[in-house]
Amino acid sequence: MVLAENQKIRISSKSENIILVERMIEDVCDLFNISEDYYGNILVALTEAVNNAIYHGNAANPKKNIDIYFKSFPGHVSFIVKDEGDGFNYTNLPDPTDPENIEKPNGRGVFLMRNLADKVSFEDNGSKVVLDFKVSAN
Repeated sequence: MVLAENQKIRISSKSENIILVERMIEDVCDLFNISEDYYGNILVALTEAVNNAIYHGNAANPKKNIDIYFKSFPGHVSFIVKDEGDGFNYTNLPDPTDPENIEKPNGRGVFLMRNLADKVSFEDNGSKVVLDFKVSAN
């Protein structure tokens, strides 16, 4: 995959397509000499966003697509994940660190995104997430 400073890929809502997202992240990090410290944060946050889009936004419907956009700016990179779902209430999510939620098998994706990205914003009623990462070259 050859990436420019602005790039978009489209995947169908299938879990096996996460590998395409991982390859995109590797290509971005290689192209822009992003250090491994940032690579890990980008990998986890972006795959969480895409998994949320697959399973929650598009209800794992393989006929629905997810668009992943990449944009580079001096000193930071941005990824946008857009699904075809109706969105969700991103302002009122349970705290996954609350003792009553610790044992729950899900509910950590947005928490991880917020802790790994430098900025997370939701648009289109939550069906679009923007992840910004401040990065420095090696």
